[in-house]
Amino acid sequence: MAKNKKIPPRNTEKDKDYYKLNTDAVDRLVNADKKEYPKDKKLKDPAKKYRTSFLDRVPAPVKALFIKFWFNGAVCYFIFWGLGQIITNYLDMIFVLAVILGMVTDILTNNALHFVETLPGENNKWIMFPQKKYWTFIANILYAFAVLFCVIQIYEGLRINVEPVLFGIFYLLIDLWFIGMKNLMKIIINDAKNKVNKK
Repeated sequence: MAKNKKIPPRNTEKDKDYYKLNTDAVDRLVNADKKEYPKDKKLKDPAKKYRTSFLDRVPAPVKALFIKFWFNGAVCYFIFWGLGQIITNYLDMIFVLAVILGMVTDILTNNALHFVETLPGENNKWIMFPQKKYWTFIANILYAFAVLFCVIQIYEGLRINVEPVLFGIFYLLIDLWFIGMKNLMKIIINDAKNKVNKK
């Protein structure tokens, strides 16, 4: 027959201490998120102080304006200068340039602006159509025709040759003018709605 194994007597005082130690650790872990840390009121983005790269320290408006300028200038360089010998008809060149500008805005520029955001939607104020929908692709192309038309008027008024740097600046300025009007209209409409709701 198998021998009966004796169960050692339990030390109740020691067991109480053991469980007390573990419950204290659990309580500290559960209440850890309730501890309040001092907030820096000047810092809108809490993660900003942990960023170390140069690009992260550049202000958002500077990055947004540079991205828009650079892509517009690049389109002028590669399309207007690059295809100038192939597309000799002036109206054909304007059509191709506007279509490419709209496509680049929708596919590259707007995505780059969203990529460098530190907070979601931070750069929406620099984009004419910040939504990412199917219709924005067509809308950006049509918008590019309007902006390009104004840029052409500037060049015809100044009677200077087209080159990428000035083209990028002119296109950026007209683009910002249209976006500024859109943002102003949104503010006016929202103010009107608020006044109606208060009545």
